[in-house]
Amino acid sequence: MENIKVAVIGGGAAGFFAAINCAITHQNFVITIFEKTNKLLAKVRISGGGRCNVTHACFDPSRLTEFYPRGKKELRGPFSRFNTQHTVEWFESRGVKLKTEDDGRMFPVTDDSETIVQCLMNAADDAGVNIKVHRGVVKIEKDKNFILTFQDGEQYICDKVIVTTGGNPNVKGYEWLASLGHTIVAPVPSLFTFNIPSSPLKGLEGVSVPDAIVSIPESKLKEKGPVLITHWGLSGPGVIRLSALAARWLNGVDYFTTIYINWLSEYNEVSLKEYITSIKQHHGTRKVNSTSPLGLPQRLWERICELSGIDDRMNYADLSNQKINAFCNLLIAMPLKLRGKTTYKEEFVTCGGVSLKEVDLKTMESRIVKGLFFAGEVLDIDGITGGFNFQSAWTTGWLAGVNAGM
Repeated sequence: MENIKVAVIGGGAAGFFAAINCAITHQNFVITIFEKTNKLLAKVRISGGGRCNVTHACFDPSRLTEFYPRGKKELRGPFSRFNTQHTVEWFESRGVKLKTEDDGRMFPVTDDSETIVQCLMNAADDAGVNIKVHRGVVKIEKDKNFILTFQDGEQYICDKVIVTTGGNPNVKGYEWLASLGHTIVAPVPSLFTFNIPSSPLKGLEGVSVPDAIVSIPESKLKEKGPVLITHWGLSGPGVIRLSALAARWLNGVDYFTTIYINWLSEYNEVSLKEYITSIKQHHGTRKVNSTSPLGLPQRLWERICELSGIDDRMNYADLSNQKINAFCNLLIAMPLKLRGKTTYKEEFVTCGGVSLKEVDLKTMESRIVKGLFFAGEVLDIDGITGGFNFQSAWTTGWLAGVNAGM
């Protein structure tokens, strides 16, 4: 099977991984990455604040699927073939050691995304992968071979195609794939922060709570984790993960709903009221807005006191049952009006894309067009924040690359 030409469309994480592993597995193939811009591995460079959150330290394939709102069931097979352990081994075999942080995220020990970029670039070069930039594909035709048409009208004929173009916020961005007969699940944003223009927390920008619960009662969804107060509303891992879980639901209500924050995740309504009442009984002369007895940031504690009608002169002994109820409600169920979303650190992720029903998840080959493969976010797969989207890119990229010559 000499001189087989494989075109990889998209120069991101999935594209490079597919191309490299295809070249390693099928050494006589001619493999070319076509990237529409001149920015290779763009998301790899900015991920994790420029450190690159390569994957997540979840080494049980079945448990790993739990972190994917879309693709959970379908990824069981792929993760049994290439998972977190394989990712760690792949990079370490090329001199890139990874470390695990307290929250499970895995980064290169250098804390520099360029380490991952250079590893992939060098691996592609060593494997003989060709790379062409400013080559945006606008059309794919299939006869005996594939014919790719670029933005400037030029064409490229090849035997196999691996599409790794990532997510697209507009369904029109998938028309060239739909023209091949593939069903496109309408894309909507995932991984975003919450825009709360009338937030009662204005002025507290930068204040964070490490273990809050964010919930959307209307959707019956909630998530626990760090929450950060921002200029526009709320951010932090707890919020970002909830945005992924509720991505389609929130899009359906045009991002207009009421969310609730439990700033004290270890307490419920009954236990918190008992605790505040106990302070009232045993430490009645203590001022309520003095140092929080519950470990909340002081500025947030004072704001919740203010919103509850507790001024800086009031002692615990002055709290009526009505005041205690209002105070506790804001501590464990503060309502905030969501009025839109904000992109999270330029790391745009969509849920939606090529329907998984039309892809053989053992090989990532199209069930509709033989010789056409998919990998990465172009598929209707997305994970929560924490390295999971990269892991699905490595997994699907590896499968597509290895199987493209079978």
